[in-house]
Order: sequence, then C-alpha cells, then structure tokens
Amino acid sequence: METSRDLASLVVPLAGELVATDDPWEPYRLLDPSGAPVGGVAAYLQDLQGAGRPSVTARSYGMDLLRWFRFLWAVEVSWERATRLEARDFSRWLLVAGQPTRPHWRTSSAGVWTTGGKPYAASVRAHSETVLRAFYDFHVDAGTGPILNPFPLHRSRRGGRAHAHHNPMEPHANERAGLYRPTMPERVPRSVPDDEFNEIFARLPSHRDRALVAFYVSTGARASELLSATQGGADPGRQLIAVVRKGTREVQELPASTDAFVWLRLYQLEMEDAIPRGRRLPLWWTLRAPSRPLTYHATHRMFERVNALAGTSATLHALRHTAAYRMAEDPRLPLTDVQFVLGHVQLTTTQIYLTPRKEEVIRRVLAHHAEQTRQAAARTAPEPAAGYRAETLSVLFGGRP
Repeated sequence: METSRDLASLVVPLAGELVATDDPWEPYRLLDPSGAPVGGVAAYLQDLQGAGRPSVTARSYGMDLLRWFRFLWAVEVSWERATRLEARDFSRWLLVAGQPTRPHWRTSSAGVWTTGGKPYAASVRAHSETVLRAFYDFHVDAGTGPILNPFPLHRSRRGGRAHAHHNPMEPHANERAGLYRPTMPERVPRSVPDDEFNEIFARLPSHRDRALVAFYVSTGARASELLSATQGGADPGRQLIAVVRKGTREVQELPASTDAFVWLRLYQLEMEDAIPRGRRLPLWWTLRAPSRPLTYHATHRMFERVNALAGTSATLHALRHTAAYRMAEDPRLPLTDVQFVLGHVQLTTTQIYLTPRKEEVIRRVLAHHAEQTRQAAARTAPEPAAGYRAETLSVLFGGRP
C-alpha cells in the first residue's frame, strides 16, 4: 500500500466545472474533463434538494466537490476507490498549496493548480471536510461508494456516542469533528468603522447602490437575503422590507432606517422607465440595459470596485456585522430583539456582538497611554522643606546631586 505521495511536484489541472442549469430539478451539475456529468455528485445533490436545501447550498457543496474531484483526477484515483490516504493528501494539499492560479479570460490556456497560491482560510477547509464526509456518508449508506468513509470522524469519537458522560453544568462541545478537520480560530466579527463606512458610502456611484448599502447596514440582512426582496415587500409607510431568510426560506419583515427608504425612492424614480413593475417582481435590478434582476455576484463585484476606490477592504457581510454591533451597543434595544432581526436560532450566536470592537479597544487603550503620558509630564518634584538642601536629600535618598 502506498503511504506517501510527492505532493511538491503535483500539478492539478483545473479540469471539469460546475455549471448552472435552467432545470429546477437539477440547478447545478458537475461535469468531468470530458464534459460528462458525474453521477455520484448528481445523486448527492438530488438528496440535498430532497432534504429542502436551497440551490445556493447545492452550488456551495458542488464547488467543494469540484476541488476534490480535480485532485482525484490528477492522482488518477476513482472517487469510489478513494481511501484515507487520498483524504489526508487532499487536506495537506489545501493547506500547503493554497488557491489555484486562474488563467486570464483573454487567454485560451487551461489553468493549473500548483503550490504557492493564496492560502485557504480555515473556515473554507473545514467546510470542505464537512461536505466531503457527508458526501461519502451518503454513498456508504446507499452502497454506491467505498466501504469506509475516506473522511472519518476523529479517532477519539469514532464508534462512540456524541456527548457521552456530558456534564449538564457545562456547554456541549463539538464532538462530531472530523479527523482532517482544521482547528477553527475564535474570530471577532469584523465591522466597518464609521469613518471607513462614510468614505465607502461617499464613493457609491448610484442611488441603487446607496439604497442597497443603507439597507444592509440598517437591517442586518445577509447579502443574498436583501436581494430576495420584491417590489411589494418594501413598505415605506411602516419602514419595513420583507426578505426571504437564508436557512428557513421564510419571509420575514425587517425594520430599516428612514435614509434607506429615501435612497430606495430615488433609485425607483431614476429607473422608473427601465425596470418592469409588479409587486412580485424583484426590487433590485441591473443599471445597464437590458435590465435584469440583480445577482449576488454582481452586488459583490460592485462593492469590490467601491472598496478599491476608497482604499478599504470591507465586505458585504461586514455590513451585517456593523448593523449587529450598532444594535447590540444600544442599551435600549434588548439582545433578543437583535437576535430576531439577525435571524439567529441561538441567543449565544448574537452574544458575540457584545464583544468590544477592535477599533474601539485600540482607541481606548491609546487614550489610556496618552493620559498616562500627560500625567507623568504634569508631575513635578516637590520643593524640599525649609532647612533642607536639595543636593543633600538627593544623595540621601539615592538620587543624583
């Protein structure tokens, strides 16, 4: 049995692709290098759809599976015959090789995946491990894959019951971690400082973009959730906008700021003759003709361009964190209300926004140091009492004459 593989010289061609279809029964399809659908992935994505997962989940899982299949095609191992050796080397490959270098769209050369790319975040590698473990669990149960899952649970938990002998006075730990799952660092949600947000907002080129950012930072909605709003879902009279929640797919009304509805009205007046009207039609449309419903990737690209102009590195999701921090810092707003607006299932998820923001901590600590410096400069040596010489006291108490 092979125990090692020369990953340093491995070259992984960017073969195959995940394509979007117009078929509601199969929103995404994974194709092999010859253009044929991968049957094992198709069956798994159908199972996800049967479990009520949205199409965005199918795309996210499909991209993780595409990385795995590209690696298997490069090492010439069929997915049904993958073992823990391939799972281990793939986990090492993601950690060391990093992201692939993609060819420019003007060139016809095929891209390759070699070492030295931008490192993958731990969250991306953890998500990939979870998806691949679930993929093989599905095929192991169906009898269409390998006998053993190449991505097993951690050795300490394999074959045992999760949370066995749990102390009810302590929180539940994650005892279903995979063997090759990376350790996730504890991260403080990143918000956008007020000065940086004002700089970004001032460089937004259109009323539509200003309305979008104003809604993001006042409702705390996720990027894809706000784009699901319809024209009939915006109610300026009650200052509410209805969005489709990412997880439950339920429609929920969220309160928004007055400024957001002002920018929305300006955008509607500006595009009145360019976009179709209807209560069930999308609220957000492209600015270029012919008008099309605005997608997440177009919104993400718009915000990237504004960041480049402003010299910042904020993200759309950082606007959600900013809204959450602003609401959590308001003493008149209960944390349970913030939980409802953000759509969190657990209150403990919302409690992370009670952690002080990094820029606020830095500002207070720098102010502390400045105050210490000011107080030290204000201190003056007391005058010696009458009848004592300063030179004598300095020598007596260890000072310099």
